[in-house]
Amino acid sequence: MTAIAPRVVAMPHRQDSVAETAAVAESAERELIRDAARGSQSAFEALYRRHHRRVFGVIWRLVGGIEARAEELTQDAFVRAWQALPGFRGDSAFSTWLHRLAVNTALMDIRSRARGEAREEGDEALDGRAGSEFKEDLGVDLERLVARLPPRARAVLVLYDVEGWKHEEIAAELGMAVGSSKAQLHRARGLLREWLGGTNQ
Repeated sequence: MTAIAPRVVAMPHRQDSVAETAAVAESAERELIRDAARGSQSAFEALYRRHHRRVFGVIWRLVGGIEARAEELTQDAFVRAWQALPGFRGDSAFSTWLHRLAVNTALMDIRSRARGEAREEGDEALDGRAGSEFKEDLGVDLERLVARLPPRARAVLVLYDVEGWKHEEIAAELGMAVGSSKAQLHRARGLLREWLGGTNQ
């Protein structure tokens, strides 16, 4: 009796499968972007669901972990995205474009508040308050420490260390000199080191 050789089925390479899945997802997103740019609210809602978490996350960090303010600015960012979407040309990834728009929304809010409430107290008062609050709560995590930084120092730290911006970009967006951006970063890191040192005492 002649033996029948088992049929060998070539299994797709895992990397190929992942790449195909990513390509399908990218194609679906392009279609959503196109439809949303033409005025489809359902397509834009789908984009909102896909990107809301990341947008909220960066804004939340920039505004110091104030949930209600971060949610309000997140909504503002998506309103701006809806209005600007017909002009989106795809020169960069949609996620990159939206992320940048979200950061700019938060920075505009920070700049407007810096002319008001931050000046009323002054950075020295904010520094002192942040340090004393921290020392009363030794179980605080790094996110909460960053939230206690003075607004400009926090914005520079988040944009430079978390988002990977250059000092020239940060300075342009925050309306400060490049040297001031570097000084604010040094200041933010110094405060964090000081407060983290307090946890070990």
